Amino acid sequence: MNIAYWIVAGLLALFYCYAGTLKVTRGRDRLRPMMAWVDRVPLPAVRALGAVEVLGAIGLVLPPLTGVVPSLALAAAIGFVLLQAGAIAVHLTGREDRGIALNVGLVVTAAVAVGLAAGL
Repeated sequence: MNIAYWIVAGLLALFYCYAGTLKVTRGRDRLRPMMAWVDRVPLPAVRALGAVEVLGAIGLVLPPLTGVVPSLALAAAIGFVLLQAGAIAVHLTGREDRGIALNVGLVVTAAVAVGLAAGL
């Protein structure tokens, strides 16, 4: 189960670290081709979301790796499930059907991480 957690958490951490870094560092014009919803959300909120994603990615990996408060990994995984539930709602309200499939996949992956993190 430990190996499975590291595979799932590692993939999620890579994805969220990448996506979060883009949201924190890029402007609206450079984000729009990948994330059409950025025009409907204030830029400070996009930046804050990116910071949350990067911190969540760190939370999936660092606590279990160091053994310091490993329950934070469970909290990070639950946070990603909630984050993606919100993302699905944003895509549905904006009629962006192509983004929902990725969000559903991320919800499932984060839910698996929740189950695996609970067993750490």
